[in-house]
Amino acid sequence: MEDSENSKKRIVFVTVGTTSFDALVKAVVSEHVKDELLKRGYTHLLIQMGRGIFFPTKCEGADGSLVVDYFTFSSSIADHIRSASLVISHAGSGSIFETLKLGKPLIVVVNEDLMDNHQCELAEALEERKHLYYTRPHTLHQTLTKMELESLVRYTPGDGTPVARIIDRFLGFPDD
Repeated sequence: MEDSENSKKRIVFVTVGTTSFDALVKAVVSEHVKDELLKRGYTHLLIQMGRGIFFPTKCEGADGSLVVDYFTFSSSIADHIRSASLVISHAGSGSIFETLKLGKPLIVVVNEDLMDNHQCELAEALEERKHLYYTRPHTLHQTLTKMELESLVRYTPGDGTPVARIIDRFLGFPDD
């Protein structure tokens, strides 16, 4: 019985990294975002909230609503990403590439409160290549309503071997 329950479980994993990004946490627990996630067949919302001071309300989902849970930090978020059907992440390059390498659909939400936000450029470039969706906290609901996950292109990490060979030659190591 538990296996059939787990096969029906569709988790949205939200990560803010090690910083505080209360605007993202507030956006994902807003009623219209939770309603849209339910409408799209998701059953659980798990939030890694970092140093944030806004604590969402946990929900058991007994009344057919979305199950909502959260935690602050984890030594590794890879297992949470692996079990997710959708990942909503801050724009940190580590979180982005870890999610893309695991082949999970991704919505990147940019923290507009950060100064000199080079993360926007990375998120925009990856959205242009159709590897992810890119949004801001106040437009997350619109992104969810318009997203077509089947249109995303799987990210394939580059091969670093040619660069390593050039570095090896430069340092005087023989070719293999």
